[in-house]
Amino acid sequence: MSTTLIECETSIAPSAVSSVPGTSRMLLALAVGLILVSATLAAALPIGFSIITVFLFAGPHNWLEARYMLSQMPARWGKLRVYFLTGILGAMLLTGLAASMPLVGISLDFSPQSYSYLIAAWNSLLLLWILTLSQLRAAQNPRRNWQVAYPLTFALIAVNWLYPTTMGMLLVYLHPLVALAFLDRELARRDRLEQTNLQTPYRQALLLLPLAIFGIVVALWNQPNLPGDDLLSQAITHHAGESAFGNVSTHMLVALHTFLEMLHYGVWVVAIPLLSIRRWPWQIDTVPLTRRSPIWRQAILGVVALGAIVMLVLWGSFLADYPLTRNLYFTVAMLHVLAEVPFLLRLL
Repeated sequence: MSTTLIECETSIAPSAVSSVPGTSRMLLALAVGLILVSATLAAALPIGFSIITVFLFAGPHNWLEARYMLSQMPARWGKLRVYFLTGILGAMLLTGLAASMPLVGISLDFSPQSYSYLIAAWNSLLLLWILTLSQLRAAQNPRRNWQVAYPLTFALIAVNWLYPTTMGMLLVYLHPLVALAFLDRELARRDRLEQTNLQTPYRQALLLLPLAIFGIVVALWNQPNLPGDDLLSQAITHHAGESAFGNVSTHMLVALHTFLEMLHYGVWVVAIPLLSIRRWPWQIDTVPLTRRSPIWRQAILGVVALGAIVMLVLWGSFLADYPLTRNLYFTVAMLHVLAEVPFLLRLL
């Protein structure tokens, strides 16, 4: 029997190994193609490409990202209870504060300067929350020495009070890149389990990313602002940071923002589900929390089902009133942005 097994393994191994280079080349080609096509469309058709990408992918990417995060939480939190509770409650609290800030500013008739102080206060709370999570993570296995986070955090808080709106927009532009880190970890996991080599070509393709960003910035820096004073165009340029970056061309801002968002959507809607879930999102057998008890299983199933309903409602709302829905979406989408933080720290 052992001889037969050895012979089978010997006959299987060459075909498995020979298939790796082809798969790696295909992944490299797909990643490079996505970067180049997305950058080209974002630069040439910034408003139209933004409308299409948000309409198609905003709902599904939130649903699939939430599904992925659920699969990364252990069934029993044990010593991680404080960490996860800090992450979950902090993300919810910060999202609620962010959503309420415009209402507070209007009701109290804040001047632009006063409202900027409100933004600076929120940014400070965000940085302190991340600092707290980083120190909780540093005490977990494998342990990390992240004492440098203290001076870095307080330096960022000081800069934030000088440029609060700009600091807030930096979060908007850095957030899409976080998805690339999650994908890198999933590729590493697959390489380890299946003896493939997908992480290397993926990282090679990422070398093109700064060149694409540089190309968009240089090509569009001096372009005229995008035309259109309708509500939708104003919302799109506002989300790209028109008010935060002064006299910078809105053509460049919208193109860069849309390009990064498209990469973000591509990772969460296509790449990570294929690599990590490999089944329909509502099949929750891979979620460890479902093994805690039948009640937890039903709760997780309810969360996944609710996510699917929200996705369908979002599509319907986009069709009914795209500008209003887009504004509401980018307000509440802060929750999924913040939810990535504790999971990202766990990867480090």
